[in-house]
Amino acid sequence: CAAGLPSRKGHVAPVDCADFDDPSRTYLGFEQERWLYDGWSKSHARWNVLVQNLLVAPMTFASPQGPALWTDSWNGFGAARQRLIDAMVSSRLANPVTLAGDYHSFWCNNLFRNFDKPEERPVAAEFVVSSITSSGPPEGYYKAAMPNNPQIRYFDSSHRGYMSFDLTPVRLDARCMAISDRADPRATLSVLHTASVAAGTPGLA
Repeated sequence: CAAGLPSRKGHVAPVDCADFDDPSRTYLGFEQERWLYDGWSKSHARWNVLVQNLLVAPMTFASPQGPALWTDSWNGFGAARQRLIDAMVSSRLANPVTLAGDYHSFWCNNLFRNFDKPEERPVAAEFVVSSITSSGPPEGYYKAAMPNNPQIRYFDSSHRGYMSFDLTPVRLDARCMAISDRADPRATLSVLHTASVAAGTPGLA
């Protein structure tokens, strides 16, 4: 069932698709998983930033058949995502942050060990960067789903731009930078949104 059904927004499948929790499925590949988790277990870095290509946080959407997930991202590999987050916890990884792209939109998220309990302490913060020129996904469709996805703290797909980060020993500051007009070589730049992570306190401040 993880192959999902095609839609104009990608492939989707019901949230109860058994493939999502199949531990034999891997997003990174088992060899790369072992390499990553072994490195985390030996890390003495003050900050540990995982840069990869797709949204880690789950995103549930309404569909005529009931709640559904995309299958073309970490959503389609729930067991692998759980291993990733569990490894952050078991290795006592200092200040984990994930960074992704691909969605042509701005995201600031919290990653939880149990996404059904968003009132608990996050394990890590996640940032997803936007695009300079490419159009983003339909904002209304995504924002309509946000009440059912409290792990998503900020989302914007209507502005083009990029994210910039200031990283110090005590905090990470992220800025969503929006350009006024992607077709104008004299376009201006403004700060659309800011978010931060304090060292020693996982998740968004």
